[in-house]
Amino acid sequence: MINMNEVIETNKMIQQENLDVRTITLGISLLDCIDPDLARLNQKVYEKITSVAKDLVSTGNKIQRKYGIPIVNKRISVTPIALIGAAACHSPEDFVTIAKTLDKAAKEVGVNFIGGYSALVSKAMTTSDELLIRSIPSALDQTERVCSSVNVGSTKTGIDMNAVKLLGDIILQTAQLTKDRDAIGCAKLVVFCNAPDDNPFMAGAFHGVSEGDAVINVGVSGPGVVKKALESVRGEDFETLCETIKKTAFKITRVGQLVAQEASKMMKVPFGIVDLSLAPTPAIGDSVAEILEEIGLEYAGAPGTTAALALLNDQVKKGGVMASSYVGGLSGAFIPVSEDQGMIQAVEAGALTIEKLEAMTCVCSVGLDMIAIPGDTKATTISGIIADEMAIGMV
Repeated sequence: MINMNEVIETNKMIQQENLDVRTITLGISLLDCIDPDLARLNQKVYEKITSVAKDLVSTGNKIQRKYGIPIVNKRISVTPIALIGAAACHSPEDFVTIAKTLDKAAKEVGVNFIGGYSALVSKAMTTSDELLIRSIPSALDQTERVCSSVNVGSTKTGIDMNAVKLLGDIILQTAQLTKDRDAIGCAKLVVFCNAPDDNPFMAGAFHGVSEGDAVINVGVSGPGVVKKALESVRGEDFETLCETIKKTAFKITRVGQLVAQEASKMMKVPFGIVDLSLAPTPAIGDSVAEILEEIGLEYAGAPGTTAALALLNDQVKKGGVMASSYVGGLSGAFIPVSEDQGMIQAVEAGALTIEKLEAMTCVCSVGLDMIAIPGDTKATTISGIIADEMAIGMV
C-alpha cells in the first residue's frame, strides 16, 4: 500500500532533486528488411522504423503528463547495420546511404537519437563490418541524430586488435570532419567491450540479435536524489551509507519500471529492461562526482575515489535488483567528465587525471567517457587508450 509520505517524497525527488527518466528507447529489429538491392533496403528500413515508432514520442509525452515524471529523451535503437547492409553494401558510401535513411526516419518520428549504426567485431571483422567502420566518419558528419558503436571485445573471445587499430584512425577522421561543430561526431561514437544487447542509452544503444521484433527499454537517472539522501545521513557509519544508497536506488528503479510498463501497454510493445545507470548532466546538483564527495572525498580523483565509486555502483545495483526483475543495459554509474559539473571542477583543480579516470573505469560500467584530447593526438595513441579500456572490460 502506497502511503502519502511516499507520494510526497517522489514528488520532491522530481521537483527538487532532478529525478528523471532519461530515456524511453524503442528497440526495433530490422532483420526482415535485409535486401540485396540497396534502394529497396533503404525503403524497407524507413517504412519499418516510421511505422513501428510512429507513436513513441506522443506516448512519452502522455506518460509525462499523466504522472508528472520528466521523460527527457525518446530514442530508437535498431539491429546493427553492418548485419542489415551486408548483402546490399559494397562500399563505405553505400553504408552512408543507410545512415541518411536512419536520420530521415528519426526526424520523421521526432526522436532525439537513433542508435545501431554498429558493428559487432569482438573476434574478427567481416567485409561488411569493415566497410561500415570505414564509413563511420562520413556517416556521423552527414547526419544529425544517428549514433554509432563498435563492439571490439568480449570476455569470451578476447579483443579484436585489428579493429582497435582501425578505430584509432576512424576517431581521428571523425573529429576532423566535424571539427567545425566541436567534433560532435566523436560524441556519437562508442567503442565497446561486452556490449549489452538492451542498452537504452546513447550513443551505444543497438537492438541486439538476441532480442525480439520490438522492445521498450527505459533508462532512469537520479544522481541528485542519491546526493540529497546521503546529505541526510552525513557522519553516519558505512552500513547506513550503503543502506541509504540502496533504498534510494530502489525508489528510482520503481519509477523507471512504472514508465516502462505504461509505455509498453500503450504501444503494445513488450517491456524489456530498466537500466538504472546514474547518468549526470551539467546541471548543478545532478552530478556523480558530488555523490563521491558526499561519501567523503575532497574532490573526485582524490585517493579513495575508486573505492567510493565501487561502493556506489555496488549498492545502486543491489537496490535496483530488489526493485525490478528486469534490470539490464549498463546499470552502473556513468562518469562523463564534460557532462558532470563536479568532475569538471575536479579537473580544473588538478585532482582528476586521465590515469585516475582509467582506474575509476575498472569499477563501473563505462570507460573513458566524454573527455577531450588534443586534436594532434596520434591514431596509435588513441588505439592504445582503447586497447587499455577493452582489457579492463574483458578481464
